[in-house]
Amino acid sequence: MELESFLSSAVLLLAAAVVGVALFKQLGLGSVLGLLVAGIVVGPHAPGPYVTVHVDEVRHFTELGVVLLLFIIGLEMRPRRLWEMRREVFGLGLLQILISGLLIAAYVALFLGSWQLALLVGLTLALSSTAFVVQLLNERGEMASTYGQASFAVLLMQDLAIVPLLAAVPILADAGVLSADVPLWKQIGLVVVTLGVVFGVGRFLIPLALDYLSRRRNREGFMLVVLLAVLVAAWATNQVGLSMALGGFVMGMLLSQSRYVYQVKAQIEPFKGILLSVFFVAVGMSVELDALASDPWVFVQQVAVILLIKLIVMFGLALAFRFSVEAAVRMAVLLGQSGEFGFVLFGAARGLGLIDNQVFAVSVAVISISMLLTPLLVRAVDEVAWRFSSAAKSPGGPYPIEAGEQAPGLAIVAGYGRVGHTVATVLRASGVPTLVFDSDPVRVAQGINDHMPVHYGDVADPELWDAISAERPALAVITVDHMPTAVEALNCLRRNYPQLPIIARARDLEAAATLERAGATKVVPEVVESSLRLGAEALQMLDVAAEDTEELLQGVRGSDYALVRDLVEQPDSGQQRPGAN
Repeated sequence: MELESFLSSAVLLLAAAVVGVALFKQLGLGSVLGLLVAGIVVGPHAPGPYVTVHVDEVRHFTELGVVLLLFIIGLEMRPRRLWEMRREVFGLGLLQILISGLLIAAYVALFLGSWQLALLVGLTLALSSTAFVVQLLNERGEMASTYGQASFAVLLMQDLAIVPLLAAVPILADAGVLSADVPLWKQIGLVVVTLGVVFGVGRFLIPLALDYLSRRRNREGFMLVVLLAVLVAAWATNQVGLSMALGGFVMGMLLSQSRYVYQVKAQIEPFKGILLSVFFVAVGMSVELDALASDPWVFVQQVAVILLIKLIVMFGLALAFRFSVEAAVRMAVLLGQSGEFGFVLFGAARGLGLIDNQVFAVSVAVISISMLLTPLLVRAVDEVAWRFSSAAKSPGGPYPIEAGEQAPGLAIVAGYGRVGHTVATVLRASGVPTLVFDSDPVRVAQGINDHMPVHYGDVADPELWDAISAERPALAVITVDHMPTAVEALNCLRRNYPQLPIIARARDLEAAATLERAGATKVVPEVVESSLRLGAEALQMLDVAAEDTEELLQGVRGSDYALVRDLVEQPDSGQQRPGAN
């Protein structure tokens, strides 16, 4: 029974998603598996009420979540870092696609009449789900691990492999990607020109627009420009036969060099989360239970063989690239499933008459079931690792964590005024990795001119602190002078990092007490400190020993400024002394 009302359909979908996520998270299987099962329940191929029969349209729309996911990954993947990953991207990733694809093609050739079509299907099923794997890694906090980074490198190569595979579908069906009359050299030229235009827009035009909007405090315009940039890049690459996700990734990499990178990530993250969740529900809705029930043993065999091929190949290649056994196992189970790109390719192949409805249904089901099995395999590996190894969760390997971005000693400074500039300078001079945020574009520009790591960001925005969670800060220093902003920044930091040491700057003792109640580990009241410094200079000019002066200052600070606080909190005598303030 299809629900006619949009509102009732939305209620059914969200209710199933909430129950699925809550249940599977409670079981330790992760939210992704819960979303997939929720999609099966509310899909048109299951008994009971369902949301819609137009699953392809829903999935096409929610693929925007995959685009936004790749955009955020691009924001975190600086070009220099991508070059450092070239061994894993073009070595490990390319070998995984070729070897797995050829072996799967040899197997599916037993069911398909054409070896060309079998090769296309084999290479497609050799690709894994970028959205699925990255979501699992982020959910488990393992994106920065050795196997997490190497897995992402393989996924990146797989995303690049989408280009020739998409081109192969219309060639096999005697239709061109753009047109049958357009020669190949012209199609390649269009791809190069399109990427050049995307590069120019992302590298020069968008940062100018964001700078203009941030100076005028136009948060809504800022967010809309970012969304427009991502969608235009995705649309442009899709028009020339590339994947939309690749366009989002390229735009993210271009903006990764911008001073607005963290605020951009904070603005996009909520949209990505919603669309990606609905995408996984749509994947579950694509599972045709009737097609599987017609010949269940053959289907189970196909899933098992394809999954086993990918597991063995990835495990062997990881060992050949000198990863540890545990890292190789984790990479194999993470990349064992087939990816959402298969929905796009098999849909195009069915539309051009290359495959029939039965082959399409079985292929889509193989992809979906392999996704369902991945969290279970990951959980099983966790259990084995917990029982037989006390080693750290992130095993060693050849891929290094980039210093300064994943280093555990990172210090975050909120505010780049006179105090923030001084604090950041002292930290940097001492060799401490430092990240500075300010919501004033003028101060951000000044920080860039000072060769300081200053980025645009509203420190009172909870999404900003969510966006930098991967940086793993070891210390935060709040130097903003605006008390409500400082308190809100403290609240956000405490929600994200309950144990993080936080130093805050306050004008006086009253403000210091407010910040301490908000969760600051240590508060420095600048008026009191400057007064103590003046008193110390006066004592030294009166020939009081420097050791006695320093002991007095340390005593005042060690007693939480009790000496000064008692004087400040004495009742007013009712008569103002001349010159008091």
